Amino acid sequence: MKRIFTISGLVLLCFLFMNAAIAQSITVKGKVTDAKTGETLIGVSVAVTGTSTGTQTDVNGAFAINAPSNATLKVSYIGYATLQVAINGQSAIDIKLQPSTNELQQVVVIGYGTQRKLDNTGSVSSVKGVEISKQASTNALSSLQGKVSGVNITNNGSPGSSPQISIRGLGTIFGNVSPLFVVDGTWYSDISFLNNNDIENITILKDASSTAIYGVRAANGVVLVTTKHGVKGKPVITYNGYVGFQAATNQVKMANATEYATAVNELINYSNKGVAAADAKPPLFDNPASFGKGTDWYGQILRNALVTNHQVSLSGGSDKVTYNYSFGYLDQDGLVRNNNYQRYTLHFSNDFTPIKALKVGYSANGVFSTSKDIPGGIFHQLYSAAPTLPVFYKDGAYGDPADYGTGNGNNFNPEATLDFNNAKTITHRLTGDVHAELAILKNLKFRTSFGGDLGQVESRIYSPVYKATIAQTRTISNLDITHNETRNWIWENTLTYDYKVKDHKLTALVGYSAQNNRVYQNEAKADNVPYSSSGNLHTSFPDGANVTFIPTAADQLHTRTLSQFGRVNYSFKDKYLLNASIRRDGASQFYPNPYGWFPSIGGGWVITNEEFMKGQHIFDNLKLRGSWGKVGNSVVPINPSIQTVSADPYLTAIFGNPQVPTQGGSINTVVPPFIVWEKGVSSDFGIEGAFLNNRLSFEADYYNRRTEDAIFAIPILASVGTNSGSIIGNQATIQNRGFEFVLSWKDQPTKEFSYSFSGNIGVNTNKVLDVQSGKNPIYSGGNGIANGNLATRTVVGEPIGEFYGYKVTGVFQTVAEVAASNQKNAQPGDFIYQDMNGDHSIDSRDRTVLGNPNPKISYGFNTAFTYKQFDLAIDLQGVADVSVYNANIGFRFGNENFTQDFYDHRWHGAGTSTTYPSTNVGSNDNSKPNSFFVESGAYFRVRNAQLGYTLPGNSLRKYGVQRIRFYANAQNAINIFGYKGFTPEIGGGVGNLGIDSEVYPLFATYNFGVNVTF
Repeated sequence: MKRIFTISGLVLLCFLFMNAAIAQSITVKGKVTDAKTGETLIGVSVAVTGTSTGTQTDVNGAFAINAPSNATLKVSYIGYATLQVAINGQSAIDIKLQPSTNELQQVVVIGYGTQRKLDNTGSVSSVKGVEISKQASTNALSSLQGKVSGVNITNNGSPGSSPQISIRGLGTIFGNVSPLFVVDGTWYSDISFLNNNDIENITILKDASSTAIYGVRAANGVVLVTTKHGVKGKPVITYNGYVGFQAATNQVKMANATEYATAVNELINYSNKGVAAADAKPPLFDNPASFGKGTDWYGQILRNALVTNHQVSLSGGSDKVTYNYSFGYLDQDGLVRNNNYQRYTLHFSNDFTPIKALKVGYSANGVFSTSKDIPGGIFHQLYSAAPTLPVFYKDGAYGDPADYGTGNGNNFNPEATLDFNNAKTITHRLTGDVHAELAILKNLKFRTSFGGDLGQVESRIYSPVYKATIAQTRTISNLDITHNETRNWIWENTLTYDYKVKDHKLTALVGYSAQNNRVYQNEAKADNVPYSSSGNLHTSFPDGANVTFIPTAADQLHTRTLSQFGRVNYSFKDKYLLNASIRRDGASQFYPNPYGWFPSIGGGWVITNEEFMKGQHIFDNLKLRGSWGKVGNSVVPINPSIQTVSADPYLTAIFGNPQVPTQGGSINTVVPPFIVWEKGVSSDFGIEGAFLNNRLSFEADYYNRRTEDAIFAIPILASVGTNSGSIIGNQATIQNRGFEFVLSWKDQPTKEFSYSFSGNIGVNTNKVLDVQSGKNPIYSGGNGIANGNLATRTVVGEPIGEFYGYKVTGVFQTVAEVAASNQKNAQPGDFIYQDMNGDHSIDSRDRTVLGNPNPKISYGFNTAFTYKQFDLAIDLQGVADVSVYNANIGFRFGNENFTQDFYDHRWHGAGTSTTYPSTNVGSNDNSKPNSFFVESGAYFRVRNAQLGYTLPGNSLRKYGVQRIRFYANAQNAINIFGYKGFTPEIGGGVGNLGIDSEVYPLFATYNFGVNVTF
C-alpha cells in the first residue's frame, strides 16, 4: 500500500512539474504589421489577457513581453480589429492586424477609457490624427469640417482664430454654445494650443449616453482629443513642414470710380425729390467719367498672404520609460497687410513603469503666440470707401475724403487707418496633466490625474499723435492695455473593475472629480504716452504715465465644481449590450441650488451574433442601439439670482441740517428667486452595418434633443423701473431633432492599389418649444444694421435667431404706384413691402419670417487613393437650407460705395429694375431688415485636395532616413455658392448668427510640404 502511495505521489509530482513547465514564463518577441499592406504598426497595445502585464510595439513594429507559455495575448490598435493570440509555448510570434474593415471591432475612445465599437451604445465618431495633419488648417477643428455627420464647423479668416463648432444644433441662448474639449483627460474650452501633428485621435461624443459621464459641461457635446505618446524603441525623429500662400476666395467686386460717382449723383437726385428747386443739392460730381476706374481699396489693402508651418518631434523609449517631445512653429500672414500671427508650440510627454503594477506619466503643452491685429472697422471701410479717393496725393499726403465732399458715411482713408494702427496681442499658455495608474488586483485599476490650464493674454492698442486727413487725426496719444489670466485645475480619480466569466462581460467605473476655474481681467488706459519702440508699449505703462483703470467686475470669475460619477457596461455573448451612467455635479454658479443629477442609459443588440444569422451572407455585421440621457450646461451667468445694488452720482440726495449730499443706490436689475441647471435631455436610435466582406459599411442615427430650463433674458415692463428691461432665468425649452447617415466603401483590389469613399449627411431642425413668457419674442441681431434696427427674432414655434423683417414684393416704378400703395411716404425706387396682416398700412406688425441662420443640412464626401508610392485625398463639404443676412448693403450713413452687382442691377428709372432698389438703399425704410438682404447661405466646396509621393524606403535607409513624403495641397480652392459676399460661411453669437458685417473673409490655401522620418 505504501508503495502504491509513493508511486502515485511521484506520478502527481510529475504531472505538476509538466504543468509548471508548460506554464512557465517565457519572453515572447514579435512584430505587428498591417495584414493588407505589410506596413509595421507603431504603438500597438500587446497585453497578457487577465493580467496587468502589457507593452507597445516600437517604431519598427516590434515587441517583447514576458508571459506564461500557455497565456493569450490581446493585441489592439485604434482603427484595427482586436486580435486574441494564443502563445502555445512560442517565443517568436509575428502578428498581422486586419484594418478596420469590421467596424464593430474597432477600438474607440470614450469618456474615461476605450472600448470596442461593438460594445458602444452611444453615437460616437472618430477621426485619426493622420487625417487631421493632412490639411493646411492652423486649428485642428477646421480639419474636421465635412468629416463627421451632425457636426457643423464655421471658420473665420482671421489668423490664429478658432472656428465655431456646434454638435447637433444650437441648444442654448444665454450660455456657452461650444462643446467640452477633453485633452488627455483634462477639460478645456478650446484646443487652440495644440499643434495638429501632436494629435493621435479626435473622438466626437454626440448623444447623451456617451456624454452624460461628463454631465456638468456636456450639453453641447464632447470632443475627446488624444495626443501622441512615446513608444518603445530606438529614438525616431520626424519633421513635418509646409510653405504656401493664402488668397481671398470669391472677392467682392466693388463699383469703380466712374460708376460710384454716377451712383452718388443719383442718390443726391433722389434726396432732392420733393425739395424746392432753390434748396436742391447740385450733383456732387460734375463729370463722373473723368475719374476712370479709381482706387480699388480691396486691392490696395488685401494681399496674398504667406503661411509656413514646421514641426519637429522626437519619440522612443524602453520597457521602463517612453517619451514624445515636439516643437512647432507657425507663421501666418493675414489677408490684410501688416496682419500677422506667429505661434510656437511645445509638446512633452513621458510614461514610466517603475514596477509592473504601476504606470505614471505626464503630458504638457505650451504655446506662445504674438499677433499683429487689424484695426477695428477696417472691413467696413474697405467696403464703403470712395473709389474716387486716391490713396495718396502726388505730394505724398493721404487722400482726404473732405476734399471731395462725400460726407461722413465714408470720411476715411483705409490706408491711413491701417498705417497708424498699432495693435498687438501676446498669449502665453501652459496646459497638461500628471497621472498614475495602479493595478490593485487582477481586474481592478485605480487611476488619478491632475491637470491644469494656465493662460495669460495681453492686448495692446496704441494710438499715436498723427494727422492724416481732416477726420483722421489725433492730438493726444493713448495706450490701452488689457490683461487676462486663466487659472484652472481639475483633479479626477477613477476606479475601474473588469469582470468576465463565460458569456458575461462587465466593466464598472466609479469616480470623483474636483475643479477650480478662475478668470481675471484688468484694463487700463493712459494718455500722452510717448512712443520710442514697441518695447515700451509691451505689457506695462511708462513711468509717470497718468493711468486710468477701467472696472471689469463682470470679467472676474471664480467657479468651483465637485462631482461624483459612475458607469456600468455589460454585454452578454457580444449580443446584448447595456450601458448606464450617472453623475452628480455641484457647481458654485448655481448657489444656493448647486447640485444636479445627470443619468443615462443605453442598449444595443448585435443581430449578426444571433444563431439565426449564422447562415446568412448579406450582413457582415448588423447592430441596433438606442440611448437616453440627461446632461448639463454650467457655462451660464454667474449667480444671476443674487440681487446687486448700483451706486451712481446721479442718485445723490441732500439730507440733514446742515444739509449734506449723500450718494444713493438703485436696484437696476430684476433677478429670479432661484435658478437651476440648464439641462439637455436627448434620445438617440441608431443602426450600424456592413456588407460585401466589410467593404461597404453604413451608420444611421435619429435623435431628439431637448434643452430644458434654458437660461436667457426675457423682456419686462418698463414700469418695473429697472435699467436692463429684462430678467434672467430658466425660461424656455428648445428642441433639436434630426438624423445622420454615413456610408463608406473601402477596398484594396491589389497590393499596390487601395481606395476608399465616405459620405455623410446630417439634417437638423431647431425650434423653440416653450417660453414661460408666452409668445413674447426676443429681438436681437443688431450687428451692422442701420438705424438701430434688429434683424433676428427668437419666439415659440420657430428656430433660435431666425431672420425677421419685411417681405419685399418689388420696387416702386412711378409716383402713381406709390400713390396707390400702402406706403404713402415712399418714392420710386423704394422697396414695396407686403401687407401681411391686410390692414392696408405698413408697420412693424407686417414683419414676417425671412430665413433661418441655423443650417438644416450639412454634408461631406471624403476620398482616398493609394497607388504604389502615390497617394491622393479629396474632401468635399457643404451646407444647405440655410440663410445669411448681408448687412453690408444697407450699412450706410451717407455716400458709401456700392458693389458692382448692386450698381449693375440698381433701379435708376422706371423699368430698370423690379428687384434691386435705387441707390437710396440706406434710407430709414429701405434699410429696415427685409427679405432683400436675406440670401441663401448654401455652399459646396472642395475643402481639401492633396497629392503626395513617398520615396522608396530601400534607397533612403543607407542615409539614416526611414521615410520621405512630398505633397502638394489646395484647401478651399473651389467654392460654389450664390451668396453675393466673400463667403456664406458666417458665424456669430446667438442672435447674431449668419449676419455678414465686419466678417474677416475666408481664404484658399495653396501649399507644398514634406514629411521626413529619421
